[in-house]
Amino acid sequence: MPSIPATMRQVCFNGAGGPEVIGLESAPVPAAGPGQVLIEVVAAGVNRPDCQQRAGKYPPPPGATAVPGLEVAGRVVALGEGVSTLREGDEVCALVISGGYAEYCVADAALCLPRPARLSLVEAAGLPENYWTVWTNVFERGRLARGERILIHGGSSGIGSTAIQLARHFGATVYATAGSAEKCAFCESLGADAAINYREADFSDAVKRLTEGAGVDVILDMVGAAYLERNLKSLALEGRLVVIAFLQGFTVEAFNMTPVMIRRLTLTGSTLRPRTVEQKAAIAEGLRREVWPLLEAGRVRPVIHATFPLEEARDAHALMESSAHLGKIMLLTGR
Repeated sequence: MPSIPATMRQVCFNGAGGPEVIGLESAPVPAAGPGQVLIEVVAAGVNRPDCQQRAGKYPPPPGATAVPGLEVAGRVVALGEGVSTLREGDEVCALVISGGYAEYCVADAALCLPRPARLSLVEAAGLPENYWTVWTNVFERGRLARGERILIHGGSSGIGSTAIQLARHFGATVYATAGSAEKCAFCESLGADAAINYREADFSDAVKRLTEGAGVDVILDMVGAAYLERNLKSLALEGRLVVIAFLQGFTVEAFNMTPVMIRRLTLTGSTLRPRTVEQKAAIAEGLRREVWPLLEAGRVRPVIHATFPLEEARDAHALMESSAHLGKIMLLTGR
């Protein structure tokens, strides 16, 4: 392995604000602690929580670096004490709590998975945040089963494009919402049975029509309060609403619980970043067992919309916040 330099480039936030507060700085290369590895980063995924952190609304957990970035892919260059499952030179992708927007990043060994053979490291960097999120929310908390129906909001996003492919593969009927004809066509190209343009139609009316009044069994929602009433209206008997973000608010002024009781609905949700390493490792094992073989076979895939070098992180964040992308936005270190 090449020698590890003393310093590296990393993205920083010069205060809270818009993309204009993003900068690039030189910093010491971090060291892997017990149970960790040091990864020479090739690419890092850009996610909405990164934008929220930049805006001062989503600080990293105590003890974590302030460098943004929740997922990376690259080569293991150093092993921390007690690591026996990986070797120097292994190509991996990893879920991290921060630090991904840098040339080197520390990751817990238990949260590293091998680069699928059909994917480049850039593509592999687009896996962790989306696949961990979808697996735990759709299949663990949402309990989506073969033969059921699912509605996926934001179907053209990284999360949405992942959820469409996995839900379709595991035998569900898939409906998605998106904000343009182009995005709806994109969702259908990934396997959605129908895509609803929410700018032109009320999605709850469309779901009623598509399901002949039966409703859907699972809804994956990242919109929040603005969609709550219509989400409940769209659920079938014993339906499950899984909320993972609040793009349009998290407070509901009035909430009628009657539909929840009468139709025995489940309202749940989760965040990924604050979970323990052990909890995230359990999700990783489910992915290794059930999903990684699909990636190896080319049956599901990450969709990369655009790539930017580290020094153009401002442009990457601006694109993310424009919602004009289809799939993932990636930062490249040039390594």
